[in-house]
Amino acid sequence: MPARKTTIVTADDDPQLLRLVARNLEFEGYEVLTASDGQQALEQVERNSPDLVLLDVMMPRMDGFTVCQKVREFSTVPIIIVTARGQDQDKVKGLDLGADDYLTKPFSVDELLARVRAVLRRAQFTSQENTQGLQKVAMIGDLTIDYTQHLVTMDGKELALSPTEYRILSYLARNAGRIVTQDLLLEHVWGAEYVGESHMLQVNINRLRRKIEEEPTRPRYIKTKVGIGYVLTTPNEAASNHHKGA
Repeated sequence: MPARKTTIVTADDDPQLLRLVARNLEFEGYEVLTASDGQQALEQVERNSPDLVLLDVMMPRMDGFTVCQKVREFSTVPIIIVTARGQDQDKVKGLDLGADDYLTKPFSVDELLARVRAVLRRAQFTSQENTQGLQKVAMIGDLTIDYTQHLVTMDGKELALSPTEYRILSYLARNAGRIVTQDLLLEHVWGAEYVGESHMLQVNINRLRRKIEEEPTRPRYIKTKVGIGYVLTTPNEAASNHHKGA
């Protein structure tokens, strides 16, 4: 029986661009399901459980942001949002709603394929990471990360993290108590070609804080070291350091 092809849902209301993207992805061996509006895209994802979703922001019936938000209610499938050049706020909004990466129009075929490969590679790497390393479980304060089951709990309650959020948290946990630089995190989670894209990291860290911190604006677990990076610390450590005047 032949191996199942990697399935990609691609959505855009420009029929010419949609055809071009689909043809190039198919040429690379992917199975492609197309949608010409947001509602159709959401239905394709619900019906087919694809390996990747490529979403244009500006679409009729339902824009890419809404689709992204709705997909995240039931799936952690990797999502790439497609934005217009110069619309940086769209990138940030898309990432904030749970997208894993972005493409800026106009883009070349090479750029499209490179982003698709990078996102699929990261998703695959995340599932393989669980089987590597000797430490099976990390416990930091009330936060527990079970690497074998890819499970994160806070006070015994399971947290729904996207693959990107999980990889950031698990990498910080493996380096708990040590400062991890922004570029090191970007390289580990996204890949070497993303070094310097600090907004991608900030948006995901903020999203992660909203899920694990009681007061996201006054984090007890994920601390920012301004101009350097981030450190995962136990709240008790943070409290004792504070009393020592550290």
